[in-house]
Amino acid sequence: MLTIFKKEFKNYFGSYAAYLVAAIFVLITTLFLWFFDNEFNVFNLGEASLSTFFFIAPWAFLFLIPALTMRQFAEERQLGTLEWLFTQPIRISNIVLGKYLSVLILILFMLVPTVIYIFTLAHFSLDGQVDYGTIFSGYLGLYLLGALFAAIGICVSSFTSNQVVAYVAAVFSCFVLYYGFQGIASYNLLGGIDYYMQQFGAQFHYNSFLKGIVDTRDLFYFITIAALALVITQISIQKISSK
Repeated sequence: MLTIFKKEFKNYFGSYAAYLVAAIFVLITTLFLWFFDNEFNVFNLGEASLSTFFFIAPWAFLFLIPALTMRQFAEERQLGTLEWLFTQPIRISNIVLGKYLSVLILILFMLVPTVIYIFTLAHFSLDGQVDYGTIFSGYLGLYLLGALFAAIGICVSSFTSNQVVAYVAAVFSCFVLYYGFQGIASYNLLGGIDYYMQQFGAQFHYNSFLKGIVDTRDLFYFITIAALALVITQISIQKISSK
């Protein structure tokens, strides 16, 4: 696993990919939070809160993380290097985990620069009162959501050799999981079932973190769904190796 991780880490940080994606993420959130005159601007909220950041960030992740994962297996299959990996003394599970871990590190790399938002918020706050506990739980929820998107993206990438198809399919899959269930439930068509339908969606569990609540049920949701996606990825790659 460590060998695969180092390889993927070098591919990301040895090129402009990691820096470009991180820069785009920081630029988007910075413009919306501090410069654009809209309802997302921190100065228009009237309170020392990063709630708008935690609203915008998932949508940025929705498009940026699939761009990172689309090449994970699709490119390997396209170039024929996946077959070479099968000849190495590396378990398929370690190949999957190594690739996944590299994306997790990159997501952390994307989030670290935004910590400056907290200090900026505290500086401009009139009373200096910033709810650091809620901000911390919000970051935890956002990271778990990014990890979930990464697992889904890698899973989708294992089913195709076309990176564009992998990207589009991953964006669609992440959108359905994040907003689809919540969107359907908002129409109130199923009565009491709507509440339970929401719980299948990632947004329901993500919103709990934004309230400052770190519930084991929400942690279990993100970890379980991400693990399931990685298991499906392993099965997909095993089928390719057996051909």
